[in-house]
Amino acid sequence: MNRKRALILLAIAGVLVLAAMGPAEQRMRDAGGPGIIGLQVAGSSERAEEILAQWGEDGQDAARESLLIDFGFLLVYGAFLALAAAATGGQARRQGRRRMAALGPPMVVCAIAGAGCDALENIWLLLVIGGDTELAPVVATAFAVAKFLLLAAAIGYVLTGLAGQIRFGAARHSPES
Repeated sequence: MNRKRALILLAIAGVLVLAAMGPAEQRMRDAGGPGIIGLQVAGSSERAEEILAQWGEDGQDAARESLLIDFGFLLVYGAFLALAAAATGGQARRQGRRRMAALGPPMVVCAIAGAGCDALENIWLLLVIGGDTELAPVVATAFAVAKFLLLAAAIGYVLTGLAGQIRFGAARHSPES
Protein backbone atom coordinates (compact mmCIF):
# COMPACT_ATOMS: atom_id res chain seq x y z
CA MET A 1 0.00 0.00 0.00
CA ASN A 2 1.37 3.40 -0.89
CA ARG A 3 1.52 6.32 1.52
CA LYS A 4 -1.28 8.26 -0.17
CA ARG A 5 -3.69 5.33 0.12
CA ALA A 6 -2.64 4.76 3.75
CA LEU A 7 -3.29 8.42 4.57
CA ILE A 8 -6.74 8.27 2.99
CA LEU A 9 -7.65 5.08 4.86
CA LEU A 10 -6.33 6.48 8.15
CA ALA A 11 -8.31 9.71 7.62
CA ILE A 12 -11.49 7.72 7.04
CA ALA A 13 -10.78 5.53 10.07
CA GLY A 14 -10.14 8.64 12.16
CA VAL A 15 -13.47 10.16 11.22
CA LEU A 16 -15.26 6.89 12.02
CA VAL A 17 -13.58 6.46 15.41
CA LEU A 18 -14.19 10.10 16.27
CA ALA A 19 -17.86 9.66 15.36
CA ALA A 20 -17.99 6.61 17.64
CA MET A 21 -16.86 8.84 20.53
CA GLY A 22 -19.65 11.36 19.90
CA PRO A 23 -22.45 9.60 21.80
CA ALA A 24 -20.29 9.20 24.93
CA GLU A 25 -19.35 12.87 24.74
CA GLN A 26 -23.02 13.81 24.52
CA ARG A 27 -23.89 11.59 27.50
CA MET A 28 -21.24 13.39 29.59
CA ARG A 29 -22.80 16.74 28.73
CA ASP A 30 -26.32 15.41 29.29
CA ALA A 31 -25.22 14.26 32.76
CA GLY A 32 -24.53 17.91 33.60
CA GLY A 33 -20.79 18.27 33.27
CA PRO A 34 -18.25 19.20 30.65
CA GLY A 35 -17.06 16.89 27.92
CA ILE A 36 -13.90 14.84 28.26
CA ILE A 37 -11.65 17.82 27.52
CA GLY A 38 -12.85 19.39 30.76
CA LEU A 39 -11.44 16.45 32.68
CA GLN A 40 -8.26 16.42 30.60
CA VAL A 41 -7.44 19.95 31.68
CA ALA A 42 -8.94 19.80 35.20
CA GLY A 43 -5.44 20.20 36.63
CA SER A 44 -6.41 19.80 40.26
CA SER A 45 -8.07 17.40 42.65
CA GLU A 46 -10.80 19.90 43.41
CA ARG A 47 -11.78 20.46 39.79
CA ALA A 48 -11.64 16.74 38.97
CA GLU A 49 -13.89 15.90 41.93
CA GLU A 50 -16.30 18.66 40.86
CA ILE A 51 -16.51 17.23 37.32
CA LEU A 52 -17.00 13.67 38.59
CA ALA A 53 -19.80 14.89 40.88
CA GLN A 54 -21.45 16.79 38.01
CA TRP A 55 -21.32 13.72 35.80
CA GLY A 56 -22.57 11.25 38.35
CA GLU A 57 -22.39 7.56 37.53
CA ASP A 58 -23.85 7.90 34.02
CA GLY A 59 -21.42 10.64 32.98
CA GLN A 60 -18.48 8.77 34.47
CA ASP A 61 -19.45 5.63 32.54
CA ALA A 62 -19.63 7.74 29.38
CA ALA A 63 -16.20 9.26 30.11
CA ARG A 64 -14.71 5.80 30.64
CA GLU A 65 -16.21 4.65 27.32
CA SER A 66 -14.87 7.73 25.54
CA LEU A 67 -11.37 7.16 26.90
CA LEU A 68 -11.37 3.51 25.86
CA ILE A 69 -12.47 4.41 22.32
CA ASP A 70 -9.84 7.17 22.30
CA PHE A 71 -7.09 4.54 22.48
CA GLY A 72 -8.14 3.52 18.97
CA PHE A 73 -8.38 7.13 17.84
CA LEU A 74 -4.89 8.01 19.06
CA LEU A 75 -3.44 5.05 17.17
CA VAL A 76 -5.15 6.23 13.99
CA TYR A 77 -4.32 9.93 14.26
CA GLY A 78 -0.78 9.18 15.45
CA ALA A 79 -0.14 7.02 12.40
CA PHE A 80 -1.82 9.57 10.12
CA LEU A 81 0.22 12.51 11.43
CA ALA A 82 3.48 10.53 11.40
CA LEU A 83 2.91 9.51 7.76
CA ALA A 84 1.81 13.03 6.81
CA ALA A 85 4.93 14.53 8.45
CA ALA A 86 7.14 12.00 6.66
CA ALA A 87 5.44 12.80 3.36
CA THR A 88 5.83 16.53 4.01
CA GLY A 89 9.55 16.11 4.70
CA GLY A 90 10.01 13.95 1.62
CA GLN A 91 8.23 16.44 -0.60
CA ALA A 92 10.29 19.30 0.80
CA ARG A 93 13.49 17.32 0.15
CA ARG A 94 12.45 16.69 -3.48
CA GLN A 95 11.75 20.41 -3.89
CA GLY A 96 15.13 21.37 -2.45
CA ARG A 97 13.61 23.02 0.65
CA ARG A 98 16.36 21.86 3.02
CA ARG A 99 15.19 23.47 6.25
CA MET A 100 11.65 22.16 5.82
CA ALA A 101 12.98 18.71 4.91
CA ALA A 102 15.23 18.66 7.99
CA LEU A 103 12.19 19.16 10.22
CA GLY A 104 10.47 16.05 8.83
CA PRO A 105 12.00 13.41 11.14
CA PRO A 106 11.54 15.47 14.33
CA MET A 107 7.91 16.13 13.36
CA VAL A 108 7.34 12.40 12.85
CA VAL A 109 8.62 11.95 16.41
CA CYS A 110 6.31 14.76 17.63
CA ALA A 111 3.30 12.98 16.09
CA ILE A 112 4.20 9.66 17.70
CA ALA A 113 5.13 11.24 21.05
CA GLY A 114 1.89 13.25 21.03
CA ALA A 115 -0.15 10.09 20.58
CA GLY A 116 1.93 8.44 23.31
CA CYS A 117 1.19 11.31 25.69
CA ASP A 118 -2.50 10.90 24.83
CA ALA A 119 -2.33 7.21 25.81
CA LEU A 120 -0.65 8.07 29.13
CA GLU A 121 -3.17 10.85 29.71
CA ASN A 122 -6.02 8.37 29.14
CA ILE A 123 -4.54 5.93 31.66
CA TRP A 124 -4.33 8.67 34.30
CA LEU A 125 -7.86 9.86 33.48
CA LEU A 126 -9.17 6.33 33.93
CA LEU A 127 -7.51 6.41 37.35
CA VAL A 128 -9.31 9.69 38.10
CA ILE A 129 -12.65 8.15 37.15
CA GLY A 130 -11.74 5.16 39.30
CA GLY A 131 -11.41 7.45 42.30
CA ASP A 132 -7.76 8.53 42.37
CA THR A 133 -8.31 12.27 42.56
CA GLU A 134 -5.12 13.20 44.40
CA LEU A 135 -2.25 12.96 41.92
CA ALA A 136 -3.95 11.59 38.80
CA PRO A 137 -5.68 14.82 37.66
CA VAL A 138 -2.41 16.76 37.77
CA VAL A 139 -0.46 14.09 35.90
CA ALA A 140 -3.26 13.67 33.32
CA THR A 141 -3.28 17.42 32.68
CA ALA A 142 0.51 17.46 32.27
CA PHE A 143 0.27 14.72 29.64
CA ALA A 144 -2.65 16.55 27.98
CA VAL A 145 -0.62 19.76 27.69
CA ALA A 146 2.37 17.85 26.30
CA LYS A 147 0.06 16.08 23.84
CA PHE A 148 -1.49 19.34 22.63
CA LEU A 149 1.93 21.00 22.16
CA LEU A 150 3.47 18.03 20.31
CA LEU A 151 0.45 17.57 18.07
CA ALA A 152 0.25 21.29 17.36
CA ALA A 153 3.86 21.20 16.17
CA ALA A 154 3.23 18.19 13.89
CA ILE A 155 -0.03 19.59 12.52
CA GLY A 156 1.55 23.02 11.99
CA TYR A 157 4.42 21.39 10.09
CA VAL A 158 2.09 19.42 7.82
CA LEU A 159 -0.10 22.47 7.15
CA THR A 160 2.97 24.60 6.43
CA GLY A 161 4.14 21.90 4.03
CA LEU A 162 0.76 21.89 2.29
CA ALA A 163 0.85 25.67 1.97
CA GLY A 164 4.39 25.47 0.59
CA GLN A 165 3.30 22.76 -1.84
CA ILE A 166 0.50 24.99 -3.12
CA ARG A 167 2.86 27.95 -3.38
CA PHE A 168 5.62 25.85 -4.98
CA GLY A 169 3.14 24.31 -7.44
CA ALA A 170 1.69 27.68 -8.35
CA ALA A 171 5.19 29.14 -8.92
CA ARG A 172 6.13 26.18 -11.15
CA HIS A 173 3.06 26.68 -13.29
CA SER A 174 3.04 30.47 -13.50
CA PRO A 175 3.83 32.06 -16.89
CA GLU A 176 6.73 33.96 -15.30
CA SER A 177 8.67 30.81 -14.32
